[in-house]
Amino acid sequence: MPSSLRAALLAAALLPLPFATLAQPLTTGEPVAVPEVAVTGTAPSLTSPDAAQAAERLRAVPGNVSVVPAEEIRLRAGVTSLRDVLEYTPGVFAQPKWGEDTRLSIRGSGLARNSHLRGVQLTQDGVPLNQADGSGDFQELDPLTFGHVEVLRGANAFGRGSATLGGVLNFVTPTGRSDPGALIRGEMGSFGYRRAQAAYGVAAGGFDAWGSLSTLSQDGFRRHSDGESRRFNGNLGWQVNEDIETRLYYGYNHIEQRIPGTLTRARALSDPRAAAAANLLNDYQRNIESNRVASRTTWRIAPGAVLEAGASFVHRELDHPIFQYIDQRSDDVNGFARLTLEGEASGLRHRLVVAATSGIGATDSNRYVNNAGHAGRLTASSSDRARTNTATIQNTVYVLPSLGLVAGVQVGDAYRASRDRFLSDGDASGSASYRYANPLLGAVWDVTPTAQAFANLSWTTEPPTISDLTPLATQGFSSLRAQRARTAEVGTRGREGGLQWEVAAYRAAIRDEIQLFDPAGNGASFALNAGRTLHQGVEAALAWTVLRDLLPGDALVLRGAYTFNDFRFDGDPRYGNNKLPGVPRHLARAELRYRHPSGASLAPTVEWVPQGLFADNANTQRTGGYALLGLRGTLDLENGLTLFVEGRNLTDRRYIASASVAPAATAASALYEPGFGRSVYGGLGFRF
Repeated sequence: MPSSLRAALLAAALLPLPFATLAQPLTTGEPVAVPEVAVTGTAPSLTSPDAAQAAERLRAVPGNVSVVPAEEIRLRAGVTSLRDVLEYTPGVFAQPKWGEDTRLSIRGSGLARNSHLRGVQLTQDGVPLNQADGSGDFQELDPLTFGHVEVLRGANAFGRGSATLGGVLNFVTPTGRSDPGALIRGEMGSFGYRRAQAAYGVAAGGFDAWGSLSTLSQDGFRRHSDGESRRFNGNLGWQVNEDIETRLYYGYNHIEQRIPGTLTRARALSDPRAAAAANLLNDYQRNIESNRVASRTTWRIAPGAVLEAGASFVHRELDHPIFQYIDQRSDDVNGFARLTLEGEASGLRHRLVVAATSGIGATDSNRYVNNAGHAGRLTASSSDRARTNTATIQNTVYVLPSLGLVAGVQVGDAYRASRDRFLSDGDASGSASYRYANPLLGAVWDVTPTAQAFANLSWTTEPPTISDLTPLATQGFSSLRAQRARTAEVGTRGREGGLQWEVAAYRAAIRDEIQLFDPAGNGASFALNAGRTLHQGVEAALAWTVLRDLLPGDALVLRGAYTFNDFRFDGDPRYGNNKLPGVPRHLARAELRYRHPSGASLAPTVEWVPQGLFADNANTQRTGGYALLGLRGTLDLENGLTLFVEGRNLTDRRYIASASVAPAATAASALYEPGFGRSVYGGLGFRF
């Protein structure tokens, strides 16, 4: 009997425990200790919990999860990409490429995806942002509109409906209740960087509203990497009564970005500001315009019973001159529903979560000859359809007041189809369906009121995206299988005195991982299923108050994050046990911040990659290690004015930040993205 089936049967055996009493009024079990909060003004939002509430809820997850509060984002200058937002979140590899684009991988997810996103579910206020086939982009996310960010790695996002190796990144926007008043913000910096934001929040009675308008323009560190964007994000909330709240969201993005392209390793280090010749000749760009409307409702049905539901519609228009001129128009509808029941059954405290997600998308895709950034004759046309649905049931039973055992089962259904409308070169139409079941077993132990230990064994399944199934290097619709992972994880999180920590170790055995291969040996690589691969690693983060009240009210805090990545083939017929390309083996970041009681702070920073990453499956080409030094400072004035400044890569170290991956590479392979040189950013924010 397969191990996943045995686990699913065990999980199913544990799940019905609370059913006998769910039809009866729920009684609360032993209360959970939470900090006492003095509430003034308007009531807190039901649909948009703050960072502290999110962290408390995530304590029920039997795995490594993190919350990044807004203060870590807003009190800095030059925050433009997910790298800047998630730099102290271990297990997350997010390195800038150009403009606001990022190479993102969590626990080695999507390593073979050289552009865009696969393997991580992006959500905004709990509502999925990805396209229905699982692909996505980062450029539509504005860091200035994050109230906080929730990071749920791998199957730790089980209750959010994610089935992927990377898990979920949930970006929570402010509301008129959490961010009342007006904010004006302006920034300037190196390489023509200019950004402005105006935001306003208001709450009155049962209603609240918040909105942000921001603009960004930059010449870019590299030639042909200039870009500009205009964004609006807003929401309107209505508390019908103390138990029901609904919220409407609207987001608009207009992004124009040139693409400098990848370089050879030698050129990336000798002339890091250079652009690839083809990108200059054909004016490579990535231009997006999108409109998103969404809603979310929370209903506290009874004590211990909460129903949450939300949906969104996104229309995107992509104009993308690269090797050809890509013109796409897509519509995606996403939704979720989640019922949480907490109470007692058979004398034990339970927390039952029943959830479902659904995504349906359609894309009209055309390709043309790229004539110096303009569309020429038509070369390809297709109508693409995708659907991904999941249903999850998960129960936590507290066999001891401090020990919860977790069991869950997730079932999924996915459909991918492409109808070829350009038949002069043959019919590449095709479709594929995927059905799967993912069990989860775990435990959460409250060792002390402020420290936890956790462990879990989980399965994840990741169907391929449309672009995986319709590779340009071959004709026709691919027969890719969904990749499937079994992950074991143990760890701890908590705080004691002046020390806060989160540490986890995991090991994921993967079958059919979607990787790039060159089966013909002619340099034409495309996505195929690997046999067995292994992803294992360590994620560690800490914040330690080294000194406090040397002067009344001051503090010296050391903060750091370390990630160990060991990703490799497992007995591959061609690559043996070679390391998987795309991420470094070690990544460490740290800062030592001194906060003065006057409101000033100063923090030197370091980023250290002792050993570079491999760029190819054959492990013949790799980047070098590096260390980057920086300095950050802020000054909070009593009149609502905040000043902030940041210097990065102060020694002007030449290094390679990330690389596209290939089956095999040589010194002449143009795969590398140079890291940014020395830069300084400054700004001010005025809240009134």
